[in-house]
Amino acid sequence: MTKTPPSELILRLDSDWEAFQSALEQNNLEFKPGQELKSVLFRVWACSPMIAHSCVRQPEQFLDMLHNGDLHRDFRPEEYRQRLQQQLLKVADEATLMDQLRDFRHREIFRIAWRDLAGWCLLAETLRDLSLLADACVDLALEKLHRWACKSWGIPRTRAGVPLQLVVLGMGKLGAYELNFSSDIDLMFAYAEEGQTRKRKGLSHEEFFTRLGQSLINVIGNTTANGFVFRVDMRLRPYGDSGALAVSFDAMEEYYQYQGREWERYAMIKARIIAGDFVAGRALLKSLRPFTYRRYLDYSAFESLRNMKAMIARQVKRKDMESNIKLGQGGIREIEFIGQAFQLIRGGREPDLQVRGIVDVLKRLAERNYLPAYVIEQLLDAYRFLRYTENHIQAYAEQQTHVLPEDAAEQQSLAFSMGFDNWDTFSQTLEDHRQNVHSAFEQVMTAPQVSDQAKSNEGLSGIWAGLVDDHRACEQLSEQGYEDAGYVLSLIKGLRNSHTYKTRSNIGQERMDRLMPLILAAVTGVSNPDQCLLRVLNLLEAIAGRSTYLALLAEHPMALSQLVSLFSQSAWIAEHITLYPVLMDELLDPQSLYAPMTHDDLSTELNSLLQNVDEDDLEQQMETLRYFKQSNVLHVAAADMTDAMTLIQVSNYLTDIAEVIVQRVLQIASQNLYAKHGKPQCVRGRKKVTPGFIIIGYGKMGGIELGYGSDLDLVFLHNSQGSKQQTGGPKKLDNGVFFARLGQRIIHILNTQTASGLLYEVDMRLRPSGASGLLVSDIESFAEYQKKDAWTWEHQALVRARAIAGDEVLIEVFNQVRRDVLCQQREPQQLQQEVVEMRERMRSELGSRQADVFHLKQDAGGIADIEFIVQYLVLRWAHQHPELVDVTDNVRQLDRLAKLGVLSKKEATILSTAYQDYRARAHHLVLIEQPSTVSVEQFAKQRQQVGDLWQRIMLDTVK
Repeated sequence: MTKTPPSELILRLDSDWEAFQSALEQNNLEFKPGQELKSVLFRVWACSPMIAHSCVRQPEQFLDMLHNGDLHRDFRPEEYRQRLQQQLLKVADEATLMDQLRDFRHREIFRIAWRDLAGWCLLAETLRDLSLLADACVDLALEKLHRWACKSWGIPRTRAGVPLQLVVLGMGKLGAYELNFSSDIDLMFAYAEEGQTRKRKGLSHEEFFTRLGQSLINVIGNTTANGFVFRVDMRLRPYGDSGALAVSFDAMEEYYQYQGREWERYAMIKARIIAGDFVAGRALLKSLRPFTYRRYLDYSAFESLRNMKAMIARQVKRKDMESNIKLGQGGIREIEFIGQAFQLIRGGREPDLQVRGIVDVLKRLAERNYLPAYVIEQLLDAYRFLRYTENHIQAYAEQQTHVLPEDAAEQQSLAFSMGFDNWDTFSQTLEDHRQNVHSAFEQVMTAPQVSDQAKSNEGLSGIWAGLVDDHRACEQLSEQGYEDAGYVLSLIKGLRNSHTYKTRSNIGQERMDRLMPLILAAVTGVSNPDQCLLRVLNLLEAIAGRSTYLALLAEHPMALSQLVSLFSQSAWIAEHITLYPVLMDELLDPQSLYAPMTHDDLSTELNSLLQNVDEDDLEQQMETLRYFKQSNVLHVAAADMTDAMTLIQVSNYLTDIAEVIVQRVLQIASQNLYAKHGKPQCVRGRKKVTPGFIIIGYGKMGGIELGYGSDLDLVFLHNSQGSKQQTGGPKKLDNGVFFARLGQRIIHILNTQTASGLLYEVDMRLRPSGASGLLVSDIESFAEYQKKDAWTWEHQALVRARAIAGDEVLIEVFNQVRRDVLCQQREPQQLQQEVVEMRERMRSELGSRQADVFHLKQDAGGIADIEFIVQYLVLRWAHQHPELVDVTDNVRQLDRLAKLGVLSKKEATILSTAYQDYRARAHHLVLIEQPSTVSVEQFAKQRQQVGDLWQRIMLDTVK
C-alpha cells in the first residue's frame, strides 16, 4: 500500500494544512504531531476533503478525539448508545433533540471515517459501527419522542393493560449491520395491537404510532442548519408509499401472507429490530419468517432474482450507470443476489442460512459446498474491495453515490485511498473483481434454457405448444427415439389440454412451457422412453400446483437428468417421488444421491433437522421424520438400482434408517409425556429409581433385513418394580399407565397417515399373548412368559429379536433373558416337528399355488424355508453353542453354524447364497412394482438345493 500522497493532491493538502494551522491559532490550540501521525493525517486528508474540512471547522473536536484515544480504539457495541444517552439526558424538546443527535452523528462519522481511511480498522468494524450509530440514534430518539407523545395523547396499551411501544425494523444494509457512510436507513414501523390511548379525546393506536413515526422521521431525517442524522426511506413497508406508515402486527402478517411479493421476501432477509419494543419485535419477525423462508426448497427464487437484476440492469443502462459499483455489472448487488438466492431457496430447510450479513452467508455456502471454495473466496475478496471503494467514494465529500468519479483529482484520491499509485492500476484491479463477480453471478443465476442444448429443442417446443401438425409431430418424436410416437403425442396433448395445466397461473404455465421441451429431450436418452415419459408426466400432474418444483427441474438440468434416469429404472421410485415431491430436492447432488449415509451420519442429520422444530409442535416433528425417512430411503433405492450396493448393504441402510427414527420417536414421545406427568419413579429397597423402557425389534427389523416396504415388528418392555410406582410430575400416573401411554404415542407417531405419508406400519402381535396381551410388559413378566408359556414359533421369533432403543441397563437385562430362553436345551424331535408343522401351515396359506410360478418367500425352497432351517438349528444347538444367539441376522447365523460344524461349509454357502439371491430379486421387484414372484425356472437350481437341505435337516429322523 502506497503511503505518500501523489503529487496531484499535494497542492490541496498544503492549502488544507494552512487553513488548519489558522484555525488552531484562532482557537488558541496547539498541535505538534510526530512524523508518523502527520503522515497518517495527510493520508486521511488526501482521501477525504470532508474530513480535512471538518478538522478545519472543528479543530478542538479532532484534538479531543486524538488525545482521549477515541480515534485509536474500537468501540464496544454498546458504547454508542451509552455515550448518546449521556448526551441526551437533559434534552427536553424536539429542537434540542435534533441538534444533539446531529452533533453526535457528525462526531462519530468523523471518527469512523478517520479510522477507516487511516487503515486502523477492518471493513467489518466500519460497517458495524455505522450501523450501531444509526441504531443508537433511532432508538434513543424514539425513547424521547414516545415519552413526550404519551404525555400529549395518552399511553397506548394492550387489551391486558400492558403499555405498548412502537417497533422499528431496520431493513437493508442497516438490518445486516452493513451500513455505509452515506446510506439511507430503510425502516418499517409496527405495533402489536389495535386500540385507543384514552376513552375520551384519545387517539387510535394507528394514529398514535403514525404521528410518533412521523416525528421520528422528522427528527432523524430532516435537514437543518446542522444537516441530518440519517436520510430515512420508508418505501419497503407494506403497500409502499401508499401504505399506512405504522402497521399493526395482525395487518402486517396478513399482508405478507396474502399479498407479499417476491422482492419483499428478498428485503425481509435482512430485517432486524433496531428500536422500540425489542421483545415484541422479535416475536413479529418470528411470525413473518415463514413468508421469507419457505419450508420447501424454493427454486422460483432464481427466476424472481433474475427478473429483479434484469430490471436493475435496464435502469443502469438507461441512466448510463455502468460505472455504478453497487448496481452495475459485477457490482455489490450481484454478490448479494448470489448469497440471497441460496437463502431464499434453502433457508427454510437449513436455518443456519437465515443470517443477515452477506459475508456470513457466503462462508456458510462454502461450508456446505454449495459453491466451490475458490468462487466463494473470489466473491469475498471482491465484496471487501467493492465495499471499501464504495465507502471511500462516499467519504470523499459525504455524498450518497456509488458511481466511480470522473474528475481526475477525485480518481487519484480514490486510487490512493485504496492503496494504489495510480488510477489505471486501481481500475484494472476493480475490473478483475467485477469480472469474477459477474462470472459467478452468471453461473448461479443464468437460466439454463438459454443454452445451445435448449435451442436445439425448438422442434420439441413446437410439439408441446401445438404448433406442429400431428403427422409431422409423430415423425419428429420417432426421430428423437420414442417407440410409439402416436401414444407419446397423445400423452403430450393430454397434459397440455388438461384442467391441471389450463387452470394454472401464468407463471405456472410459463414454467411448464419452458420445462416440457427439456423433458421430452431428456427422456429420449433412456431405454424405455415411452414408459418413462408417462411416469414423468404423472409427476408433472402432481406438482403442477407447486410451480416451484417446475422451477427446480427447469433451473437444474442435472436434477432433471437424475429424475429421468431413476424414473426409467424404477416405477417404485417414480411413484415415491410423485407422492412426495419434496424428495425432488435430493436430485440436486448426484454424489450424495447415490451414497446413503451411515448410522451415525443419519442420527446427526435427523438431529439437525429436528433442532429447528419447536418441541411442542408434534405435527411438524412428524412431518420432519417422514421427510427424513423418505429422502434417505430414496438414496438407498437410487444406489440399489445402479448396483452400487450389495443386498446386505441395502438391508443394513434401510434398518439403520428405521432404527434412528425409532430411537428419536421414543425420545419425542417420552419428552411429551414427561412434560405432562414427570418421569416414572419407583422405590427399590431404600432407593428411588427411574425405571427404564426399551423397544425390541423382531422379524426383519431385528434381523437387520428390512426391505423397502417392510413394517416394523415391535415389542415394548419396562422394568418398573418395587413400591410407589408413580410419575413424579404434577399430574401423576401409575407407571404402568404411563408406559402404556408411551407405547401408544410411539405407535401414533410411527403409524399415523399424514400429508407426507406414514413412517412405518407397526405390528405388535409378537408381544406376550399376542393381540390380547398388554401393550407394554414388564421385563419379569416377559421372562416368565418366554420360559413357561411361549410357543415354539415365539422362540423362533426371539432368535431374530434385538433391542433397538431405550434404557441401556434394561437392554442388558433383556439380552440376558433372551440368551437364557434361547439356550434352553430342547427335545430335538419335538422341536423339529413343531417347526415343520408351522412351516407347512404357512406354505398352504401363503404360497403361490401355481405350478409355473415361484413365490420367493413362501413357496418350497424359498426364503421362509431358509429362515426356518436357521431358527431350528439355533434353537436345537444353542445350549451347546451359546454364541449362536449373539447375532440376529440369517447370514451371520449361517456363518456361525458352519464354523461350529452344525452345517458343512458347502451347506451354509448354498443357503446363504440362495437367501441373498432371493432377497436381492425381491428388493428389485419392489422397485419396479412387481409381486414377489418369478418364473419357476429362474431359481430352479437354488430352489432344488434348498429343498434337498430342508429334507435332510427338517424331515429326516433326528439322530
